[in-house]
Amino acid sequence: MGIQKPAWLEALYSQKFFVGCSYHETAKKNEKNVCCLDCCISICPHCVPSHRFHRLLQVRRYVYHDVVRLEDLQKLIDCSNVQAYTINSAKVVFIKKRPQNRQLKGSGNYCTSCDRSLQEPFIHCSLGCKVDFVLKHYKDLSPYLRKCNSLTLSPDFLIPQDMGDDEMTNETPHSTIVDSDEPMSWSSGSSGSENMSMVCTQEIVRKKRSGLYVCGRSANKVSDEDMTTSMSRRKGIPHISSVLIN
Repeated sequence: MGIQKPAWLEALYSQKFFVGCSYHETAKKNEKNVCCLDCCISICPHCVPSHRFHRLLQVRRYVYHDVVRLEDLQKLIDCSNVQAYTINSAKVVFIKKRPQNRQLKGSGNYCTSCDRSLQEPFIHCSLGCKVDFVLKHYKDLSPYLRKCNSLTLSPDFLIPQDMGDDEMTNETPHSTIVDSDEPMSWSSGSSGSENMSMVCTQEIVRKKRSGLYVCGRSANKVSDEDMTTSMSRRKGIPHISSVLIN
């Protein structure tokens, strides 16, 4: 008897994606958009660190349907004859069938499973359609499956910073939120590095991002011109000690 659908393929087809994660329901950006092929479950970006040694496949959305990158899927299964579409300069393949009523049974190129109109020379509109076609006619999926021991997410995949309890309350203890639109008044006793540190702290509170990343951006906002202006203003203020001597 031939190999039927592997567990990861069943999970990819049956799991719900782009719904809130029950384990991180109070966290931001908690939509499930990754399929862990080893655990056969859908997970959100906050779950990814716990599955970092597993095979992970990112699921995307295109015209309200789940899709995966053809480049990633080809590492798992033969996707020949499945029509691909281009989004953000990358080819993607639909996971599930997208049935379409064909009123006229005339000549044309249609999906083997759901009668959707296709471009030449494709005969399947989705991965699900090809799998059903192969199992129906050949009873064996093994010749199309590929050995894949490692599958990682693309480098641009965003894993949210773990904010812990602060993320639950949306507050940062012992911090003061300052509106950056208001001008900052520099203290005559503060150095330039301390001023940049103040800006960095306020940006961390406002942006809720990682300290290193925000500090890097905040430091760039303090230009040489701003520092020169601040120094020139301080030079014009007489020192208290010199006033008393005179």
